[in-house]
Amino acid sequence: MEAEGNLQLLLQNPDLSADLKHIAEKVLNNQRITFDEGVILYEQGDLGYLGVLANYIREKRHGHKTFFNRNFHIEPTNLCVYDCKFCSYSRLLKQKSEGWEYTMDEMFNMVTKYDGEPVTEVHIVGGVLPQYDVPFYQELFSRIKAHRPELHIKALTPVEYHYIFKKAKIDYATGMRLMQEAGLQSIPGGGAEIFHPEVRDQISKDKCTGDQWLAIHEEWHKLGGRSNATMLYGHIEKYWHRVDHMERLRQLQDKTGGFQTFIPLKFRNQDNQMSHVPESTVVEDLRNYAVSRIYLDNFDHIKAYWAMISRTTAQLSLNFGVDDIDGTLDDTTKIYSMAGAEEQHPGMSTKQLVELIKNVGRQPIERDTLYNVVADFTDFEFPEESKPHYYKLPVIN
Repeated sequence: MEAEGNLQLLLQNPDLSADLKHIAEKVLNNQRITFDEGVILYEQGDLGYLGVLANYIREKRHGHKTFFNRNFHIEPTNLCVYDCKFCSYSRLLKQKSEGWEYTMDEMFNMVTKYDGEPVTEVHIVGGVLPQYDVPFYQELFSRIKAHRPELHIKALTPVEYHYIFKKAKIDYATGMRLMQEAGLQSIPGGGAEIFHPEVRDQISKDKCTGDQWLAIHEEWHKLGGRSNATMLYGHIEKYWHRVDHMERLRQLQDKTGGFQTFIPLKFRNQDNQMSHVPESTVVEDLRNYAVSRIYLDNFDHIKAYWAMISRTTAQLSLNFGVDDIDGTLDDTTKIYSMAGAEEQHPGMSTKQLVELIKNVGRQPIERDTLYNVVADFTDFEFPEESKPHYYKLPVIN
């Protein structure tokens, strides 16, 4: 395969340092790289080198397949008891006039709005408020399942679960079991930020710790549940903090096998308490995707969120280890638009998304939440239409 040929050519480069050559040989031989080697990749690996390694791994696992799914988002509130310095989305209770709080019925009505639409998943995540407690989400999940049993419920981050379980005076294992019994089927990857307390204490001191985030996912995995993981990069963290973050994820994945996808999230600096921190460059974004693919050898998928990094950068990322770009149509999320993402009103039809993937030589594959193939759009020809026909597509997992 071409990707392997490129890796072999790389290994023949006489200018390649001994450290980088050793890492490339380990990738070729499917050997795990160490923590220190992960730091070396960040410090010494140029874009071309990292791209060759990451694309080799990506194509060995998935060929040219690039995944997306059709879902919609419910964000219960943007009010929050926590005060994360990087967040442009949430409003503290004193800023209540700038916020929203949806009722149970309002959220349920958002679900019924998609009746008859070809969506496979509802994604529920938002701010943390006292009224959104364990009984609230039990009832919401149960109502959704009773109304549309085939709709996959992916909901709430450990930040939300930690809060509501503590309020209910129940442990994580009990809480996750109650959520599963109510209809929860998987957990999104948000709230991870950077695990190391040296950084976490500066950017999100008052919410769950990195260890607590991991513990909640572990309890969910013990129940047979699947989940995703994220990392917020490109702010005050150092390269070794990123590697430390991925190392903790890799260790838990070795133990449980419950993670599906890793999603690096680019820090955006608009309208938050870290606006003085410059954003990472596109080159750094692509390098980070590549290192993530190389380091997380036990994660099946690496995802780039096009609505956050732009359509063009998402296309480029498909050559740097990414095999899932997600998608959205009807602007059901405000988390990144409020932080200054390129896509202020993210919307793409199925046809546009498929063409975006095809235009860089990849195969568009519609998946469900658990990565079962729903449809292969590789050879699909969209009919000419008198007016655009849109399909509901997903937001970040």
